[in-house]
Amino acid sequence: MQKTTENPTTLPETADGLVAAALRAEGWAGEPFLHPGEDPALALGPGAARRLALDEALREIDAGRRKPSPSWKVRFGLMLGLERVLSDPAPHLASGTELRRHQIDALAGMLTELIAANELAAETNGHAVAVAEEAPVEDDDEDDDVIDVAAEEDDDEEPELPADADPGAVRRYRFRHPTASGKSIAAAGFVEAARSLGVLILTHRRLLVSQFERDLTAEGYGDRFAPAVEAGTEPLRGNPLTIQTYAWFARHVGSLSRDAYQLVIADEAHTALGEKTSAAIRSFPEPIYIGMTATEQLIAKQVSDVFPASVDDLPLADAARRGLIAPLRSLRVPPAAAIHSVPIVGGDFDEGALAAALDHQALNQAAASLYRDRFDNTPGIVYAAGVEHAYNLAQEFRAAGIKAEAVSGRTPPVKLAETLAAYERGEINVLINAMLLAEGWNSPRATVVMHLAPTASKRVYQQRIGRIMRTHPRKEAGIVVDFVPKNATHNERVVSLHSLLDSDFYREGARVTPAPRRRVQRRARRRLTPAPWLVPVTPDVRRRLAVIQREWQRVDPRFLDEDEQRYWATIAARQVRYEDRADFVKKLTDSRASKACLEQFLATCAAENPNRRLRMTALADRVSMIVERADFDDLVTLVTSAPPWEKDRMQGIRILLRAIADGHANAPEQIQARWTWKLARASRKVQDRRASAEYPEAKRLLGALANSRGHRHEENAARLVAEAIKLPLPVGVALLASAEAYTPRASKLLDAAREDIAPLPEIAAALAENLPAPKATPGRSRRRRRKKKPQQAPGAAAVQTGENAAQPSPDGDATPRPKRRRRKPRARTAPAAETPAAVESQPAAAEQ
Repeated sequence: MQKTTENPTTLPETADGLVAAALRAEGWAGEPFLHPGEDPALALGPGAARRLALDEALREIDAGRRKPSPSWKVRFGLMLGLERVLSDPAPHLASGTELRRHQIDALAGMLTELIAANELAAETNGHAVAVAEEAPVEDDDEDDDVIDVAAEEDDDEEPELPADADPGAVRRYRFRHPTASGKSIAAAGFVEAARSLGVLILTHRRLLVSQFERDLTAEGYGDRFAPAVEAGTEPLRGNPLTIQTYAWFARHVGSLSRDAYQLVIADEAHTALGEKTSAAIRSFPEPIYIGMTATEQLIAKQVSDVFPASVDDLPLADAARRGLIAPLRSLRVPPAAAIHSVPIVGGDFDEGALAAALDHQALNQAAASLYRDRFDNTPGIVYAAGVEHAYNLAQEFRAAGIKAEAVSGRTPPVKLAETLAAYERGEINVLINAMLLAEGWNSPRATVVMHLAPTASKRVYQQRIGRIMRTHPRKEAGIVVDFVPKNATHNERVVSLHSLLDSDFYREGARVTPAPRRRVQRRARRRLTPAPWLVPVTPDVRRRLAVIQREWQRVDPRFLDEDEQRYWATIAARQVRYEDRADFVKKLTDSRASKACLEQFLATCAAENPNRRLRMTALADRVSMIVERADFDDLVTLVTSAPPWEKDRMQGIRILLRAIADGHANAPEQIQARWTWKLARASRKVQDRRASAEYPEAKRLLGALANSRGHRHEENAARLVAEAIKLPLPVGVALLASAEAYTPRASKLLDAAREDIAPLPEIAAALAENLPAPKATPGRSRRRRRKKKPQQAPGAAAVQTGENAAQPSPDGDATPRPKRRRRKPRARTAPAAETPAAVESQPAAAEQ
């Protein structure tokens, strides 16, 4: 092969030769090139990333290097370490702590990126051996080789950024895991994979430096800790582990050794986006960078510049669903202070102006009383608008009987450590701070986070709620208290839990994050009980309507605007059940729904609800109030012609006529008269029967009118009108309602009589009196009547003989028992002797 002939060291392609070369390189590099059970021909095949690492290792060995060069470590050291860690069936740390699935995903994503980068480098440069022949094996040349590849990849991803402006961007990666999901363990996994590399861990606070040192010492890496290695000095060991802050790094980056560190882990990577820190990172391009962050709210342009590639992304909802973090419940409290005039500076509310608006004794006392009444001694964290606000709040909390303490940047380190330790022991239940505990501090017992100082920054908000997302045996869920209106949407300046997670609705006390697949806090007591109502909070109109349609039974209409209330009323009216009518009416009353909402509900219920009794009740309720002309006209059309009212048309007409009689139709009298006689004509058959029953001559008069034409028809119409005026009003209007004219003069006579016979309210009342009232007997009673057994005919109770004769019942009826006969079927045989009585009893039994 051309590749073999050009190599300074000829690498055998046989399995034994590959194994021997891999063992030789493993003792030199400190990382295995082959793992148990692997086929050397496949794992170390031509073009594979591990084969490239082996080729480069053998060339450096032949060049006389006693240990890997820094550039070789950067290119292949972490890749080989990750393969070693992930090749174990149960990847674990030095202490034996097993990595969880999402942590393994972060390591695997990083390994994939490194393998792809090395294989792409080989394709871009022809092959690594040719490059090695063209130039001597020098650290700078190796770096230049990597930088060329980086420039080419960077041009593909960020064409507007010149390659020489940020040569290390191709080696900077990031992963996002929510707070409390175990990012520190994931970082320890990278430290385990980089056992042969120098590792520099950067974080943004001195407190977190100590925390990292404790965590990594507990996981078995304390012996690697070393002070920062400066340029021109040799580290005491080849794999130093140094932990410092971003501020220290920005000040001392120029004096750091360029060869001592091959991996930089940037904790809380979103805090590394400042001008000084990002410039320091770009000025130190040699190592591989891994940025860890918990927040989903990053500045996209800066992140793509500083940490371009994402190796793993675990959203907050997925972490909650997997049970990695505690679920979150929400409680919204309407704010007592207006902050609409507080300006936003640098992405968040101005601290001084916010403190001036919120730091008042009455508000502080109200906050303390709220915490005491709702959560009692539940451990929690309260965020204040400033240092003075925090101390004033702590004073009011203690006055309310709550064990609370305020901490701030003014708190001496020893006092701060003692306070945090007392909180862990349960001697303090509430910690009040401004922003001291927003990032990095962990306490599994913390359950409540109260945002007394609202924030306009989603990044700050997510860091705050991260303090209560660690699981604890006595914590069923974390509780987030937001001081926003209950129906506040995501467009508000103040960030809430629902706007952070882009939730569709708010339900007081309910979980906002998904329920975990397996509950580990089964014995924990629930601190908040979910309310029976909810309200949509998404600003998206389609999603709001979808919530109303899906959850109409629990939507509280008081928080909806006029159009949404009408939409909700329409959905509810179509689906509400008769047995739920009392509860629904109570809900309408308690929520103080608008009049338009109530009218829409009653009208739609009368038109489209499948329950007949509910339609009737809704119609009666609708016309019990003043009805406008257009709405009443719709009701008349509905009752007289809609198919759902076919069986109840007379009762519906009666209800509308009574409404006209009571003056509930808001329309001119001429329009009301037209409705009255339209309803009368729709009930003509019933009116005809009433008139015929009360006045025997009614049938003759109506028959003569119907069967005559011309002037005879007009004479019969005049005769009918004369008789109708003389009769009692109910009979007279029934007679006029039953009459039908064929000529203009006859029609004029009937219309005049209908107008003059009585005032319109009396006419409507009389017509309604002729119609049957709604039936009050429910269908259940009718079913019971059908189940009653009819009496047996005389003679069928004679003495029966034979095996197939009917058996007498306890009541004396010779009624067979079908159920018993179905359970225990008997063979039918001919009777021993048939009597006339027995023959007569058989059809009688069959009828029953």
